[in-house]
Amino acid sequence: MFKNVTPRLFSRAKDESGQALVVVSFAMIVMLGFAGLVIDFGRVYIAYHQLQFSTDAAAMAGAEQLPNSTAVSMATTFSATGTNNNQYTNLPNVTFPTGYPQVKCLAALTAQGESCIAPGNGNAVQVVQQVTVKLYFGGLFGMPSFTMSSKATAAMRGANSTPYNVAIIIDSTASMGSNTDSSCGGITRIKCALNGVQTLLQNMSPCAASYSSCVFTNNVATNAVDTVSLFTFPNVYASQAGGSTTTPTIGQLCNGYGSGTLPVYTFPSTTATTYTNLNSATPTATATYMVTPFWSDYRTSDLSGSLNTASYLVQDAGGKSGCSGMTTPGGDGTYYAGAIYAAQAELVHQASLRSGSQNVIIFLSDGDAQSTMFQTTAPGFSTTSGTYPSSKNQCAQAVTAAKAATAAGTTVYTVAYGAATTGTCSTDTGTYAGSSCATLRDMASTLASFYSADYNSSNGCQSQAQPTSNLNQIFTSIANDFTQSRLIPDNVT
Repeated sequence: MFKNVTPRLFSRAKDESGQALVVVSFAMIVMLGFAGLVIDFGRVYIAYHQLQFSTDAAAMAGAEQLPNSTAVSMATTFSATGTNNNQYTNLPNVTFPTGYPQVKCLAALTAQGESCIAPGNGNAVQVVQQVTVKLYFGGLFGMPSFTMSSKATAAMRGANSTPYNVAIIIDSTASMGSNTDSSCGGITRIKCALNGVQTLLQNMSPCAASYSSCVFTNNVATNAVDTVSLFTFPNVYASQAGGSTTTPTIGQLCNGYGSGTLPVYTFPSTTATTYTNLNSATPTATATYMVTPFWSDYRTSDLSGSLNTASYLVQDAGGKSGCSGMTTPGGDGTYYAGAIYAAQAELVHQASLRSGSQNVIIFLSDGDAQSTMFQTTAPGFSTTSGTYPSSKNQCAQAVTAAKAATAAGTTVYTVAYGAATTGTCSTDTGTYAGSSCATLRDMASTLASFYSADYNSSNGCQSQAQPTSNLNQIFTSIANDFTQSRLIPDNVT
């Protein structure tokens, strides 16, 4: 009996067919574990890049707002937190560590001319975001989730997208010299305005950032980015303002316009494509609105924040010690339209020489267009028509001239320097009767390009879109419009 049982027991003991199933099962678990890790790693990888993209975008958006105080709120809006305006991510539960986003004042950027001024008081925005990603398979290995963070720092400016031709029109009527500005250290308005021009020049790009030193020919860099020209009203004689673009003698303005009778207002064509008064080889006594041609020698390189005091443009803006720069000789009172048409005509010419460039007018005045002197002395005017050139509706003529420039593609910025909302524009009988503030507001291309400086309750002129009233801040804000924020290394100090 036992003879038959024993061989069967040994046969079953030697049967190894079930072991393969155990090995395969274990291998499948390991493979599934690795597959799960790959899936989880992929989710973490994608989530990290989404987080970093949104952090970069938030820092850039915040830096674009500087020097305004809205930098932090804008960075928050374009982050992956809260109300998500960021297209790069739909990550849930993204948070900021305590203290972020934060505005920073980096010395390295200050040295390049990116000043930290109020109200933002910084030149960069740094954003840190963090998020915890749930892992599908990490729990098998004791890691049910993974927390990560990303950081980005953006400078307020420096990324040039377009080269600009900028015509700055500064009021040099007598009131700009007789009135002082308590918010600007008690100096005259013309001096404060010229300080603002210097601030603008410090924040523009004379040539490409890749060049350590600009190479100038006739005051223009061969690789020029932003060129700038000064205009003024009333007219000055070209022999006082300077000379031709090939033989400049504009350094004469280092000591003001000199003495003598100033010319009356002139009336450039509304359709001109160049303004030639200053481009004559022998300017002699020709009246001109243009103080300097379009030059870019205001700084020696884009890396230097210091103004080039050898530049006539800088000297005319009062940027050289011992130079008074533009002064206020007075003369024919205030009349805007002629200067605007002159600047626009030369901007058209400048743009034809620089393919892809963008034209800009920055117009600053403390008064209203109501000149009485040119009514009996200027040739070609009309006392009754109210249409340029006319002694009637002078404020409306200025708005028409500025809107024509806007329609031609020029961005017009206006700065109302103590302009009033009532009792001005006395030559007007229509929309702008009584308000130089409304005139300057409507001259601007958009509400965002209208600024009011020296705001106080007595004049009531305030820009709703641009709350800053300090001239240096205004010119910095305008300069920021010419550049874009840029990402910089997080360790820059």
